[in-house]
Amino acid sequence: MLTSSGKVAWGQSFCSHLVAVLVVWVAVLITLCLGPALKNSVTFFFCAVMVSSWYGGLWPGLLTAFLSWLALDYYFIPPLYSLGISSAELPDMLAFSATALFISWLNSDLRREKRLLQQAHDELDATVRARTADLNRTNLELKSEIADRRAAEEGLLQAQNEVARIARITTMGELAASIAHELNQPLGSIVVNGGACLRWLEGASPNLEEARQAVEAIIRDGTRASEVLVRTRKLVGASEATRERLDINGLIQEVIGWSNDKLTRSSVSLQLKLQEELPPVTVDRVQLQQVILNLVMNAIESMLEVGLSSRVLWIRTEKWLLGGLLIQVIDSGVGIDPKLSSRIFEPFYTTKANGIGMGLSISRSIVEAHGGRLWLANAECGSTFCLTLPTDREARRG
Repeated sequence: MLTSSGKVAWGQSFCSHLVAVLVVWVAVLITLCLGPALKNSVTFFFCAVMVSSWYGGLWPGLLTAFLSWLALDYYFIPPLYSLGISSAELPDMLAFSATALFISWLNSDLRREKRLLQQAHDELDATVRARTADLNRTNLELKSEIADRRAAEEGLLQAQNEVARIARITTMGELAASIAHELNQPLGSIVVNGGACLRWLEGASPNLEEARQAVEAIIRDGTRASEVLVRTRKLVGASEATRERLDINGLIQEVIGWSNDKLTRSSVSLQLKLQEELPPVTVDRVQLQQVILNLVMNAIESMLEVGLSSRVLWIRTEKWLLGGLLIQVIDSGVGIDPKLSSRIFEPFYTTKANGIGMGLSISRSIVEAHGGRLWLANAECGSTFCLTLPTDREARRG
């Protein structure tokens, strides 16, 4: 039993052979109407062979050539209405047969090439459509992945900011004594000046000038206490990062003001070498304060294991030969094992018994976000942390 595709092929073959028979009969009828001469008759039979081989292929074309040969012999070559070829007509018939066979082969070959070309075109078109669908699907997947990555990056950034804020709060907890000391001085002065003002006013003849100076001192001390609170609130707050143009030496002096009490209680001698007239930098004040404060606190803690007379902390600033500003925080502590120096900036890695291992990692991220670098330099004793920042001029040029 034939399949559906076999039935279709058989039907096409039957139609092709039927066409071969029909075109031969059409050529016979037309040629009979025009005249019996062979020179007038072969033209339409050639056309029949061309039509049949083009429509049906090689075998229908050969069938048409054979039927045309019989029709010419029977209807147009003497003796008429009989099958037989004289020696005089034989060369012409052989030439017709050869030409008809060539036409049939040539047309069938062209038909086959056209079919193959169409098939290749269809396959190429199908491949292009499939590839286009794959590309569209891949593009949609890529867009989805990019959206997921952006969401993950935003979440990571929020988490990093929160961890940085927690690290600042942890550091500020260690500086609570220093903050209390800073507040105690202006508050004590306010009390003293307030008492003096009352005495000047309660006298038999009030000394208004002295009272006025006492009130001015009270206002000055109150402002100083307020600034301490404002700086502390900014350091531990969760406000948006803002950058401003400032002097790095002034920023370092502010950090030292916070850590003075810690330096005193730890018997650490501070040596400042701040180069004057450094170009300004545009940074986030609170973030850079956090970085320098973290380096200072680490340096102080590293010197608790050495003798009191050996505890010296150096902080230096200068223009760097390679461009930008260079800040160095150098301590005379026990130093860091060279085997561990490559890991100290890794998140959650710490050499402290109670550390969380995020201070140096966050500090490096902050410095790199400002276009600078933070690294541990080689030192004969103690530790030397180096920090670079681009100046305003270099930032504009970059």
